[in-house]
Amino acid sequence: MKQRSVVIVMLLLLVTCGIYMLIWHVKTKREMNECGADIPTAWWLLVPFANIWWIYRWCGGVEHVTREKMNQPVAFILHACLPIVGYAIIQDAFNKAVRAGVPAALPPARAL
Repeated sequence: MKQRSVVIVMLLLLVTCGIYMLIWHVKTKREMNECGADIPTAWWLLVPFANIWWIYRWCGGVEHVTREKMNQPVAFILHACLPIVGYAIIQDAFNKAVRAGVPAALPPARAL
């Protein structure tokens, strides 16, 4: 995982009117999959209603790389109910995982 500034992520989300959100999701998905998460292709973000399923799976990747310090339902609620602040909290969890030394290849995430 790459460590990103929480403030920069929030500013980019605001300045780009949310377009950076898509870029951030794709980049973090790729990084989480490299760490052993099982998140499907980000093209699902563009499909109505299927994007909710994809976000839930992405939140499962958050749980995986943070070693369950932020679980999937909490990440999903943060993502859905507090968009900009929630993204900042999730990015902070990523940064803490990087500082804790997330290995390049963790065991595969649990199946749903």
